[in-house]
Formats: sequence, C-alpha cells, structure tokens
Amino acid sequence: MTDIVRALVLGTAQDGGVPQPGCDCLNCAAARAIPERRRLVACLGLVDAKARRTWIIDATPDLPEQYDLLRGNAPGCAFSGFILTHAHIGHYAGLVHLGREAMGARHVPVLCTARMASFLRGNAPWSNLLTRGNIDIITLEPDRPCHLSEDLAVIPVAVPHRDELSDTVAFIIEGPNRRLFYCPDIDSWDEWDRDIREVVAGVDVALLDGTFNGPDELIGRDMAEVPHPPVVDTRARLAGVAVEVHLVHMNHTNPLLGASETINDGTSIPL
Repeated sequence: MTDIVRALVLGTAQDGGVPQPGCDCLNCAAARAIPERRRLVACLGLVDAKARRTWIIDATPDLPEQYDLLRGNAPGCAFSGFILTHAHIGHYAGLVHLGREAMGARHVPVLCTARMASFLRGNAPWSNLLTRGNIDIITLEPDRPCHLSEDLAVIPVAVPHRDELSDTVAFIIEGPNRRLFYCPDIDSWDEWDRDIREVVAGVDVALLDGTFNGPDELIGRDMAEVPHPPVVDTRARLAGVAVEVHLVHMNHTNPLLGASETINDGTSIPL
C-alpha cells in the first residue's frame, strides 16, 4: 500500500495562523465567518502505519488541534516525537502543552540541531520540560540522515533564516517510495548555498515557504524585518521543473490563500 508511510499536512499558515489575532483583513474576516477558510500554523505530521508510529515536524501554537488531527488519521499509531526546524514562536511554542500544567508528558523525544537544543536547555519554560522529564532531546546533524523507522528517514538541511535564537533547517523526508522536501522558512533562495531548482528536482513533492506573494504585502510594516522569498520569485525560479510543488507557511495577508498552488490542512501525501 502506497499510503502506509505518508506525510500529513497539519497546518499551512504563518506563525500567527489564519485568522490572526487583531486583524480584520479580508482573509481573516473570511476565516472567522467560514470555518473552512481557517488555517492552522504550518506543521507536518509523519506516519508509518507499518511501524505504528507517528511524528510531528514543529510544535506550533495550534498543537492541541494538530495532535488530535494526527491521531485521528493514524489510529493505533503511537506518537513518537517532535522534529523542530528552528526557534521562531510558530515552530516550537507548542511544546508548552507537554508540561505538567497540561499533558504532563513523559520523555517525549524532541529532535533538533545542537543550537536549537542549547536554546531549549538554556531558557525557561523549555528548560523546565527537560528537568522535569517531559521531553528528551536528540541532536540532529545537518545533511546526516536520521532514521525514524525502517521505512522513514529525515535529513536536516541548513537554510538561512534570521537565526537570532537558533539555526534553521528544512527537511528532506524519505519514504520507501518517494521523497518530500519541506521548507516552511527561508530568507531568500539567493542566500542559500544550494540551487532550489536542483533540490526540488531531486524529490517527488516540495512544500515551500509561501509566506508572502509579493514584496509590498505588509501594510505599515517593514518587510525587511521578516524576509521570505516572494511567491512570484519562487514560481519564476521553478518554471519548467516537473515536480509537485505546494506553498505552505502562508501569511494571513497572502492573496493566494486557497489558490490551487497552495495545499490544504489535512492533506495526506504518500511517501
């Protein structure tokens, strides 16, 4: 069966979600009025039904709903840990739900880079999760495969992205039949030491940073403070590449929310 190992899209929005608190833009207003327009924060579940195990890439502020969504789509599978990309709030803040104030989890594996691990160890409340035994850290090394199960592996790939608190990685995810590239955050394709066309051409599916459609999207804010490759640039760079590409990490201002090139929360991708 091709879907024994699969990725499950658990969220597709930028860190603030859609609707974003305090915003009355068209997308946010529509999401409040129409539940189907709501988007959870960017997050990817991994399922190996043969091994009866699941994982989540990034612990977002929407973790309770995403955890339930993963469980509902992988009955009988045991949750086996988080895999973190970096230390911006949409990607690790959900770890608070593992503490004694909520789930009271015991020794949940958290896979991350050495610098991300240092951030968690050195700052409360994250350090409390370690000292109280809620989580255990497993260190990942860029470009070195980490085998989650016999049929599923993740390869962290360093990417440039405002690394104030930790470094940032994307992931190549290898199943028994297909490979997926997951890159929810990057400052620009030009700053990367790899060619995005070559990377995407080497996989079967790519989920890429689609935060902003264009360079003038944030009214009243300096977009240089939050650099991301505009979708118009990404689209131009990948012209002619015959690979399934979808946009994730969509900001609430992005006019492409709901367009055909985006992907919906809850979508299953066979690996």
